[in-house]
Amino acid sequence: MTRFLFLCVANSARSQMAEGLARNLFGPEATVQSAGSKPSQVNPKALEALAEMGIDISGQTSKSVDTIDPASVDVVITLCAEEVCPVLPRSVQRLHWPIPDPATTDPSISDEDILQRFREARDEIASRLKELGMAAEH
Repeated sequence: MTRFLFLCVANSARSQMAEGLARNLFGPEATVQSAGSKPSQVNPKALEALAEMGIDISGQTSKSVDTIDPASVDVVITLCAEEVCPVLPRSVQRLHWPIPDPATTDPSISDEDILQRFREARDEIASRLKELGMAAEH
């Protein structure tokens, strides 16, 4: 059983979607967690983007990387693009998937365009998780 930790800054969008997607894809074959260096709350657009795929992450909450036991993790996947990602102080397999933060407070971007940004991040994460799953099978 592989134990994954997805990290980004706020643990509100990318890492939350990755957690939900990984749980859905890997099921009981993996332990999946997510966290951030400055946790906030799960972004409603992340909920909406995953609900479109039939995945419910409404029970997930934003968590601080400080609350994660490093011994409970085999693989850390950081999802930060331009931000400084949190670090887990332990010798584990590390993957970096630089995915732009879909969240924005820019008032010139419509709700539909923001949702589209979340869909694009979701689809990129899902694609990378599928590749990771296929690589693990070999």
